[in-house]
Amino acid sequence: MAHHDIIVIGASAGGVEAISTIAAQLPRDLQAAVLIVLHLSKGRSLFPEILNRVGRLPAAHPADGASLLYGRIYLAPPDHHMVVEGDTVRIVHGPTENGVRPAVDPLFRSAARTYGSRVIAIVLTGSLDDGTAGLAAVKEAGGIAVVQDPAEAFAPSMPRSAMQSVRIDHVLPVREIPLLLTALTRESVPAGSPGLGPHLRPMEPDLGKLPLAVTSTDRPGVVSVFSCPECHGTLWEADEEGILRFRCRIGHVYSPDSMLAAQTDSVDRALWAALRSLEERAALTRKMSERARSRQHGWVARAFEDRARAAEEHAAVVRHLLMNRAAGHIVPDHTDTPDSAIDAQVPEPATGEQA
Repeated sequence: MAHHDIIVIGASAGGVEAISTIAAQLPRDLQAAVLIVLHLSKGRSLFPEILNRVGRLPAAHPADGASLLYGRIYLAPPDHHMVVEGDTVRIVHGPTENGVRPAVDPLFRSAARTYGSRVIAIVLTGSLDDGTAGLAAVKEAGGIAVVQDPAEAFAPSMPRSAMQSVRIDHVLPVREIPLLLTALTRESVPAGSPGLGPHLRPMEPDLGKLPLAVTSTDRPGVVSVFSCPECHGTLWEADEEGILRFRCRIGHVYSPDSMLAAQTDSVDRALWAALRSLEERAALTRKMSERARSRQHGWVARAFEDRARAAEEHAAVVRHLLMNRAAGHIVPDHTDTPDSAIDAQVPEPATGEQA
């Protein structure tokens, strides 16, 4: 008989404190490997140092191909997905999923596909809904689904989304999760193949092995009327047992919430680009007007002034739109956690012997 020896954790906004709380209470002899995805910005991450400071288990960003070992914490490095393949950890710079890299869903999906009922998956605080589809894959493979109580989460969207779409086994305050994990790792589970249900099928972010050109045998749903917010390619739409997903030919994968956030980003970028172009047009035509006036070309100067005023009026409209967003505007909530914000979230290490 096997036991629950693969623990996967996903978090976003507010996740540093939640993960640190869990890591600080895990026993040194934990008979499981712990793999964690936290949405981080690009660049060097100090998160391993933080977890090594507060907890007993060694934490690190693993190299591609590192072996999975009990009593270790593996952290997805910035700007890379972390997945499992056999008994090794794979670090992949594949397409973004849900608008982020690293994403929670690829890790959960690959762990469920590889280890089935041995997996314990935990969705912690975070915005939008990364982790929901991955948690569904874990349940589909016979694993255990745990979420942080949304009432205490810094950002409750991720745990709430998981609870709405997946049959959850445990909903707990984060301080109670370590005790549950320790108990679950001592339980035996029947060995067996997890199968290959709709949520367990691999996608490009898992290892990037699938062909980019979608063929008749690789159609993930039906052609959507929407285009990919990142590469602007055709999106395929699939309803996987109540969880709606969008995937493009390149392999970018979106949930409805992440699609809305990405589209909001696209509109925002387009508006700022329009504002810049209009203000530059106004400045250039003003300059041309002054040049014409200095040469005594009055009618040419007036024509350029009219163009400048029109550009300034259009720029004012766009600027007003950008600066006075409606109260109900959907703000992209998947903002990565920069290391500058990590120190503000991490709790101080316990003094003396930890319980």
